[in-house]
Amino acid sequence: MLVLAMLCIVAIAGADQLVKAWIAGEFQLGEERPFLQIGTLDILHLRYVENNGSAFSSFAGQRGFLLTVSIVGIAVCTYLLCTRAKGRPLAFWALTMVIGGAAGNLIDRLFRGGSVIDYLDVQLFSFAIFNLADCFVCVGIALLFVYILFFMEEKRPEERPHDTA
Repeated sequence: MLVLAMLCIVAIAGADQLVKAWIAGEFQLGEERPFLQIGTLDILHLRYVENNGSAFSSFAGQRGFLLTVSIVGIAVCTYLLCTRAKGRPLAFWALTMVIGGAAGNLIDRLFRGGSVIDYLDVQLFSFAIFNLADCFVCVGIALLFVYILFFMEEKRPEERPHDTA
């Protein structure tokens, strides 16, 4: 299962990087184009921006901090994936998505001067511009919360086997 997780993580980060490379090659910084419309309803635009912070541009300019948080987060999720997700498909896929998305954004932070390319701009309501990696991180975290709230079994101390030696 870990081989499958690694393949999916590479695929997620790779797809994220391919889209970002396409955006950076086809758009000028700040350029916006309509992307998804249904009739007269304008739903989604592609807008090339570079974000040197995290969600909603928080911690802007704090490259070292954001790199550290990303690396530690990936390490913790990888540990949990290797030790706690066996036989737990929801936890497995949630952690795989979080790691893949975080890796996609980490690649940007390492090789794009600390900035992440964002390009998905929701038009239906005012929201932050985001990218594919952000989608995987958010969906993975949401699935992880569902797993923790509804499926994770915690053994109480009295239910744990006692050492009789």
